[in-house]
Amino acid sequence: MMGRKNMGKASPLLLVLLALGFFFATYNVLTMFVHNKSINLSKLGEDGSEMSDPVIGMPEDVKRSGVSNLRYHVALTATDAPYSKWQCRIMYYWYKKMRNMPGSDMGGFTRVLHSGAPDNLMDEMPTVVVDPLPEGVDRGYIVLNRPWAFVQWLEKATIEEEYILMAEPDHVFVNPLPNLARGDYPAGFPFFYIKPAENEKIIRKFYPTEKGPVTNVDPIGNSPVIIKKSQLEKIAPTWMNVSLKMKSDPETDKAFGWVLEMYAYAVASALHDVKHILRKDFMLQPPWDLEIGRKFIIHYTYGCDYNMKGELTYGTIGEWRFDKRSHLRGPPPRNLSLPPPGVPESVVRLVKMVNEATANIPDWDTL
Repeated sequence: MMGRKNMGKASPLLLVLLALGFFFATYNVLTMFVHNKSINLSKLGEDGSEMSDPVIGMPEDVKRSGVSNLRYHVALTATDAPYSKWQCRIMYYWYKKMRNMPGSDMGGFTRVLHSGAPDNLMDEMPTVVVDPLPEGVDRGYIVLNRPWAFVQWLEKATIEEEYILMAEPDHVFVNPLPNLARGDYPAGFPFFYIKPAENEKIIRKFYPTEKGPVTNVDPIGNSPVIIKKSQLEKIAPTWMNVSLKMKSDPETDKAFGWVLEMYAYAVASALHDVKHILRKDFMLQPPWDLEIGRKFIIHYTYGCDYNMKGELTYGTIGEWRFDKRSHLRGPPPRNLSLPPPGVPESVVRLVKMVNEATANIPDWDTL
């Protein structure tokens, strides 16, 4: 009986050892689970979709170091059309206001004017005049002048900063923008409509199989992108040539349409083995993005149409609207009416920022 009782009891030492063993086994499993979960989440975008981000594979010292002491040069490509001019003036106003704010890494500014001749904004903002493409080459797609403009500007300009932000007239800096690039990894905004993998047949015309998988082509355009000047000097001529080849190919031209030049930049970057850090916080686009939060640039390319209840009526002209295309021949008036109650913060802030700029820019209605 005594023997059976002792067999049914475990010694205190054995219990302690079993408990410790169970603890360490559980700890290792949980640690592995959390580690794997963090890796998986780091590859997901804000909407849960998988994103390729080269920073994940970067050395820890590079990831931590950042580039906050490396300023970037803001390069704004533009034409001399009234539509382009008023947007440039608003963009430059907010550049000057944000440039010296805490958290900003903005350096110098250049409007790269690809109209071939000086205009009446030369004294208002730093401008370098470059030539447009020869007549007829752009086939009515004026955006093809952008890569050619960068090729010329990089050859003739003296740029002190090591990095360049490629920007557009309809960009407004809503928060101070730091240098989001990391070493040789430029930063770009992932556009939901740039889908290289879904257009592999066409992409392969310009990005051959021997260069690697089509996923090497980032889902971006050239703007906004913060990139090393030395990298852009290599990419820009390829970007120009790929753009022209794409435009000359009927299948590609039809498939890519107004975003053809964006695809061309993405392909050109991949041809030079340049991968971008994909930053969804780089930019927001009203009316689809509702909140500003900690994002840096408002891109007002889409029309904002609402009824007086504050409901979006996209595709139908609203009772209240702000659409840059309503002002093709001249600037919008000062003191635009604010949106009705219920309209998202992003749209309200955009109109307030436009109003502030137009109220403070001299000769707004007459220049």
